[in-house]
Amino acid sequence: MAEATLRAGARVARRAQARSAPPLEHRIMMTATLCLLAFGCVMVYSASSPIGILGSRGGAGTGELVRYVAFAAVGVVAMLVLERRGLALLDARLVRLLVVVSLGLLVAVLAPGFGVDVNGSRRWIAAGPLQFQPSEVAKLALVLYVARHLGEHPRWLERGLRRAIAPVAIVVAPACLLIVVEPDMGTALAIALTIGALLLAAGMPLRHLALLAGVAAGLVLALAVARPYEGARLASFLHPWSVAGGAGFQEVQGQIAVGSGGLFGVGLGRSVQKVYWLPEAQTDFILAVIGEELGVIGICGVVVLYGMMAYAGLRTARRACERSAKLLATGLTSLILCQGILNIFVVLGLAPLTGVPLPFISYAPTNLCIMLASVGLLLNISRSQSALRVLTPPADRGEDRDRRRRDRRPRRPGPGGRRRPSS
Repeated sequence: MAEATLRAGARVARRAQARSAPPLEHRIMMTATLCLLAFGCVMVYSASSPIGILGSRGGAGTGELVRYVAFAAVGVVAMLVLERRGLALLDARLVRLLVVVSLGLLVAVLAPGFGVDVNGSRRWIAAGPLQFQPSEVAKLALVLYVARHLGEHPRWLERGLRRAIAPVAIVVAPACLLIVVEPDMGTALAIALTIGALLLAAGMPLRHLALLAGVAAGLVLALAVARPYEGARLASFLHPWSVAGGAGFQEVQGQIAVGSGGLFGVGLGRSVQKVYWLPEAQTDFILAVIGEELGVIGICGVVVLYGMMAYAGLRTARRACERSAKLLATGLTSLILCQGILNIFVVLGLAPLTGVPLPFISYAPTNLCIMLASVGLLLNISRSQSALRVLTPPADRGEDRDRRRRDRRPRRPGPGGRRRPSS
């Protein structure tokens, strides 16, 4: 009998949670995500359609749009599933499995016969007609692993830098090294910045973080000196107009596109730079097309939407009750923002070329699915914390109804003709 009563009470609590309105951060995050997806559909079509219409790729220029919508649908399904049961599904064993699988895929992409070579980089694995980037899966897996480790060992960072960083570095360092070998410096940099934000949120002293940042900067400079490809990118960032016909071509064309748009832009679909001048305008440099067609107002609109996601994500992290949930919300928010900030800085000429797509807007199918999955986890954390504040109704609703009905009756006088005092 008692067990049946508990089950009934649990069912009533679940119904109350389902009927309760989602918290503010949940609504803000969902609104910003759907707005970015809708805007991404428009801009992917605008940026990619001229090349298809002119015949260099065949078709009517809708291929990228159709694939973007298809992968966005898959990502939205994953987001809704993770919103419902994200934290319940991601136990410690599954997180370790994701890390092992992602590292295995990073090794496989470099092996002959597995990885697909595109423009001198081996970043993709082909599965029939589909291609996906293992480095995108590794981003999410590493954030999940580091957030869980730091959440379950709150005193670990007090053991000195070497002992504190060893459990994190033993997983993150090999993954970043494999990604750099592809080569994909931008993704490795995004992972490093995200893990740095997680360590800062977990309470690592600033002097230790500064030391780690110095080591990372030294490795990047050494890599730029050792590899001509990275060195050319760094040189083109410092003096793009001196190599406008070579390594700095894409940066220069992107700045021309943004400058041509002015304050209000030349009009949606009327960009000139996207036609043969701006390479792969629908991917890494889609913000340049936004700047040309919609002007500074369009870029500011994108920044506002990312600002909404930052506010909602950090508010979710602050309101979370468990340490692991706080760190996971911080890591997922940082993962989205680091990529967005890097892409914006590259297009505006404030950072070297990184190859990092603009989250939710660029045509990058694997990145789009991973970002939507990250949003699903953030929504789940925000809902989970609001569910803790839902009061459980009484199990026996009939008895409670009878009691309320009895209490509404007028009180009769007690013995001696005097009315009983109310207590």
